[in-house]
Amino acid sequence: MTVRLVCIMSQLQPQNQLQQTSEPPLNVQELQFWLDKAAAWGQADSPDTRKDTCLHLSRLKDYLQLLLTHMNNMSSTTERMKTLPLLGQFLGRLCWNPYVTADATGRRLLLQCLWGLYSEHPGNALERKANQWIRKVLCQLATEEDDDAAALALMKRMGVSPKEYHLKVLKMMVALLQENIGKSCRSLVDLNQRCSCDNIRATSEACVPLVTCPEAALLIGALLQQPMTCVRAALSQDFLDALSSAYSSQCISLEEQAVVSLWYHNLSSLEDAVLSLLECVLTNTGSTPQELKQQLAQSLLPKACAQHCSIFLVANDIFRSFLKQTEGNESVKYLIQTFSSCFLRELARLQHKTSGSWKALFPQSPQSLLVPLLTRPSEMPREAWKHHLNWLSGSLQTLTEEEEEGDGDGSRSTRLEGHHKVFEAWFLLIQCAHWVQVAVWLLVTSDPEDCGPLLWLLTFYHHPTNRGHHRASQLVHAKEAWDHLHSLYSVSSCPLPVDRLQSLVTLLSPQPERPSLSPLFILNLLVNFAVFFQQSLSGSAEILQTVVNRSGLVNEAACVLRSLELRLNEDSCLSSDTNRVHLRINALQNTLTHMHAASDPAGNQAHAHINAQNQTAVSSSSTPPGSLQNDK
Repeated sequence: MTVRLVCIMSQLQPQNQLQQTSEPPLNVQELQFWLDKAAAWGQADSPDTRKDTCLHLSRLKDYLQLLLTHMNNMSSTTERMKTLPLLGQFLGRLCWNPYVTADATGRRLLLQCLWGLYSEHPGNALERKANQWIRKVLCQLATEEDDDAAALALMKRMGVSPKEYHLKVLKMMVALLQENIGKSCRSLVDLNQRCSCDNIRATSEACVPLVTCPEAALLIGALLQQPMTCVRAALSQDFLDALSSAYSSQCISLEEQAVVSLWYHNLSSLEDAVLSLLECVLTNTGSTPQELKQQLAQSLLPKACAQHCSIFLVANDIFRSFLKQTEGNESVKYLIQTFSSCFLRELARLQHKTSGSWKALFPQSPQSLLVPLLTRPSEMPREAWKHHLNWLSGSLQTLTEEEEEGDGDGSRSTRLEGHHKVFEAWFLLIQCAHWVQVAVWLLVTSDPEDCGPLLWLLTFYHHPTNRGHHRASQLVHAKEAWDHLHSLYSVSSCPLPVDRLQSLVTLLSPQPERPSLSPLFILNLLVNFAVFFQQSLSGSAEILQTVVNRSGLVNEAACVLRSLELRLNEDSCLSSDTNRVHLRINALQNTLTHMHAASDPAGNQAHAHINAQNQTAVSSSSTPPGSLQNDK
């Protein structure tokens, strides 16, 4: 019944495009003639009555069209009722005539006239009473019993069942409404005419019970994507809430652009989408980097953020809050990195990346860091990377020094401002993790005297707060880890230095009694040395295997390898020999998979199958498997 009510209301669209100058004047006395006719038609259902109705139906539609035009040229319901005091009786009687309402044009004009009497913001008792009467008429029409003799007779003559009849009516009304809502107030010629944008809000209110109806999907999409030509075109909050609830509970399916428009119009729907994504990712810790990327793409959030700055600002603020609350949780950081990478790629496709747009998207970030960090490595020569990262390291170091000076002798507001700047710089660095990966890669190929700024940058990335003033000792540990790795991977003969291996294992094992460096920092260095350093594959695999086995970080190392592989697939500028790098990654993954399988006897059979598949992939490449042992 509710659906029928909404179907009826969905036709309530005034035709504002009609111009009063081209229409003949309205004969008020003629209204009495048609009222008498409507009364006579409603008193008896006889062959003569039906014949008279059919004979006058064409003239009646012309009169309704003329009536509607003059109603639209009046400024209010009060003026319409005072000018045409018999109008309510006339329309009410026609609503109960099945021969009038069965005609598509007659039904449309009749209900549009009813809509012309409805006041969205009633200003007096007359308009409030008119609204109540219109609601009552529509409700009575919607709840009319299907066994009504006249209605059943009409359906029988048309050869359709009640269900089929109402479905056809629904589809026709939805199509009509969808066509009419495309008319904006810019099409008005006479400023005294009623703004057609008033229809948008009323139509969206009428669609609240229809949000899960498949027949209304196109109409809902048209409403969501209706351009905001004026303030009157705002959608009903009840409609947006109902649509958001239905979409989040998967009761409806919306096209991509309709989903983006829903988020644009409805803040709570957008927040729910971002929070659901966070919850799903953080509870499903077994996802691979590729699976996370696919999940983000399917969520449509990166695409929506690229299309609307306001959507990105909301999503980014939620990520910012989560990062603060979790104090740099690695899963949250990786989600932000992956999301930002997808977002920046979508933004690049739209080709509106300018300095001004960066400022609008990242208003809280230090402006001097925006362009340097958001510029991708592939957008500048490889020879400039080290200088670029040294500059970034120096700029971030200056920010942290200013923060520490404010902590020492500044006011509370100065301290808070300093903390805010450092956090926002760190947040932006997380979002631009492509430069973090470049810094790790450069550390693999750098000389000892060049690695200081890069080690500081990575230490800041993993330990941004300098809590307990431990950054100096963390930098010492970082340099120590780099020295051990550089020495190990520079050895060309066996056996490997046991003291260096054990020192790395010790650094990878946090010690409660002393400030330690993030194990992920050292593990990332270790994996990148294994992949990029000019050491034989067999030697690289032995070092990696020994260290991660003793430190119990086999799974973590495998995850770092998968992340590195995904990043290289997205941006291969890190290596001039892509094929060699991917072969090494594949072989190292096989090594770690074998280690994991050995520690889990129950899963040996499954891992053996995986290894066989991977070996087949390696063997099918242009480099013979045996040559990997002599890879230099």
